[in-house]
Amino acid sequence: MRISHEAIYQSLYVQGRGALRRELTACLRTGRALRVPRARTRERGKNFLSPEIMISERPAEVEDRAVPGHWEGDLILGLKSSAIGTLVERATRLTMLLHLPRLEGHGTTPRTKHGPALAGHGAEAVRDAIAASIGKLPEHLCRSLTWDQGAEMSQHAQLRIDTGLAIYFCDPHSPWQRGTNENTNGLLRQYFPKGTDLSRHSAEDLVAVAATLNSRPRKTLSWRTPAEAFTALLCSAHEDGVATTA
Repeated sequence: MRISHEAIYQSLYVQGRGALRRELTACLRTGRALRVPRARTRERGKNFLSPEIMISERPAEVEDRAVPGHWEGDLILGLKSSAIGTLVERATRLTMLLHLPRLEGHGTTPRTKHGPALAGHGAEAVRDAIAASIGKLPEHLCRSLTWDQGAEMSQHAQLRIDTGLAIYFCDPHSPWQRGTNENTNGLLRQYFPKGTDLSRHSAEDLVAVAATLNSRPRKTLSWRTPAEAFTALLCSAHEDGVATTA
């Protein structure tokens, strides 16, 4: 008799009761107390979305990772509306972390209608943080960005103008459509646990954590580190530029 992984998960969620339920849930890597079937993914999209920017329109070159410069992004959230932005390059698995500090007045000043998000991860803050991180890269390493349908990306049109990035959005509740980023976020929770205030981490802290992930050898990269793979791409671009001007 064969039992699917889904049946095992559902057994843990449904049959566990009281202390036993908490004990079983704690054994799962994600620690989730609820599992939502993938079939429940169809909801109305955000009003800033249009068909041409959905993931179904994303070029095939993004999927097979043959061409570098395609990124996936998301926010990991913590207590008191704190957040850290995460960016992962699909070909090399290089990780960048976005520092999103709270704005002055958070927690003490009522938010103004249509004003900036004082929690620090509003659309303008996220747009500027992405532009500052990816926008300075060579053009061939700054091709596209795939994100969830969060309101923090409602400034995507301006982001595209600022950086040249093509922006694509996943279907609702479909994190596997940006699986590289989702897996990386799982690793990051070792450093930024759920239920903690992420605003206490400085920009320097985020650089240090990203450097730790980027220095891990990966089997999928023939045991090179993401940093080594990405540096090779940067060096190749520089050499091509020198050869062109010579």
